Amino acid sequence: MNDPLSSPPAKTPQIHRCQTRVLYGDTDAAAVVYNANYLRYFEQGRTELMRELVCSYQEIEALGLVMPVTECHIRFKAPARYDDLLTIETRLLELKKVSCTFSYRILRYDAGQDRPKLLARGTTTHAAVTRDGKLCKLPEEIRTKMATLL
Repeated sequence: MNDPLSSPPAKTPQIHRCQTRVLYGDTDAAAVVYNANYLRYFEQGRTELMRELVCSYQEIEALGLVMPVTECHIRFKAPARYDDLLTIETRLLELKKVSCTFSYRILRYDAGQDRPKLLARGTTTHAAVTRDGKLCKLPEEIRTKMATLL
């Protein structure tokens, strides 16, 4: 029989959190955040995760690489509105030789609620590409740092 106290704890993927406030210009005629702006929130979360835990995108670009989005998915659950304070949760979901996938959750903490409200969740996949547009391997030092997030 397995003794849970003698077994090492299961590794939990690292979740990075940052906050942003909804600007008036992010909303549409219905006074809710326009759907494409969620991709900007995803980018903000991903950029901050990379800057704080791996390296900045500026450092990646200095190596002659860019990491464009090759695929994205968003599932909307509830609207965000002007002046809402949003929490962006980001984690690395998958890491391959030339690509990586991040997952996101956009949350709002409402007054009087003990749990945050899930507004949207999604994923983006990115490929490592040279400035000439050719696929290339992620540099080993970056892959190694990213792998610690899984």
